[in-house]
Amino acid sequence: MTNNGTSVPAAFSATSASERIDWVDYAKGICIVMVVMMHSVLGTELAAGQTGFMHHVVEFAKPFRMPDFFLISGLFLSRVIDRDWRTYLDRKVVHFVYFYLLWVTIQFGFKAPGIAAEIGWSRAGLLYLQSFIEPFGTLWFIYLLPVFFVVTKLTRGLPPLAILGGAIALETMRISTGWTAIDEFASRFVYFYVGYLFAAQVFALSDRARSRPVLTLVGIAAWALINGALVVAGLSEWPLMSLALGFAGAVAIIVAGTLLARANWLGVLRFCGEHSIVIYLAFFLPMATARTLLVKTGVIPDVGVMALLVTIAGVTGALAMWWVAKRVGANFLFDRPAAFWIAPAKPRRALQAAE
Repeated sequence: MTNNGTSVPAAFSATSASERIDWVDYAKGICIVMVVMMHSVLGTELAAGQTGFMHHVVEFAKPFRMPDFFLISGLFLSRVIDRDWRTYLDRKVVHFVYFYLLWVTIQFGFKAPGIAAEIGWSRAGLLYLQSFIEPFGTLWFIYLLPVFFVVTKLTRGLPPLAILGGAIALETMRISTGWTAIDEFASRFVYFYVGYLFAAQVFALSDRARSRPVLTLVGIAAWALINGALVVAGLSEWPLMSLALGFAGAVAIIVAGTLLARANWLGVLRFCGEHSIVIYLAFFLPMATARTLLVKTGVIPDVGVMALLVTIAGVTGALAMWWVAKRVGANFLFDRPAAFWIAPAKPRRALQAAE
């Protein structure tokens, strides 16, 4: 049973930490590619001083890119939320804190010389310390997930609909304090909580999509037209409209992932989904390297093609770094060492989503 009293589909309840659900990995793969694409495209366009065709793809995905990621992140929480606090904090907080601290240091190490050249080394050092309270660069997702996990467990005894109503209100209030953790919590917690609260319904939706592929394809096409039209019309960020498009896009990605899994197509997306956090942690370096190389050499004149190549470099480069790290004994980059566990560890795949 889930927390809302609905029976969980067998594929969900039977899944162990070492097993995976195909459509979840496809959906996560789509999400992580879109995240890398957004950073790659906008960064490349800024460096080149012009926009290209990839800009329209990024704008199309904006309403649902992060909502879907957070919704999926909450799907399996009902299986572990009642664990003792020590185990829960180890799996859901310390796990992500370790990788945030490690990779914020790595990211800052690469960016520090440029930052210091502009503001000096002392202020650069303060900026590094500030990253412990203000998420640095692309890592805000890793920073925020533990907050969501803790808040959800702390509010476990409160009426779920009251929490959901509060989360909806936060999203529609358009809170803008200038602090990333506060603003993104307000904007994103509703999607995470819905993933947690309605996990059974999400898995049932996937089952229905798998059994009705033609109808599902028609639904995806209709959603794409409506989402695109609202983005072009500038209505996608209106209060409540953004919430509706966030959930509609999340549903579309979930059922699209289900159809891809059903047909066993584009296995590369599934692989990216299996290693989505690996990509999220490491893509900044190959992305920045490819962007700098392409912009400075001008070998690719079209900024859209340039941005597409930078996106590919970001994804494949991160996976290459993971592959090399495993073979040279640098597993600590993508696999938390036993010294940083506060609860007994059990065999698990590196950086697999906490069960």
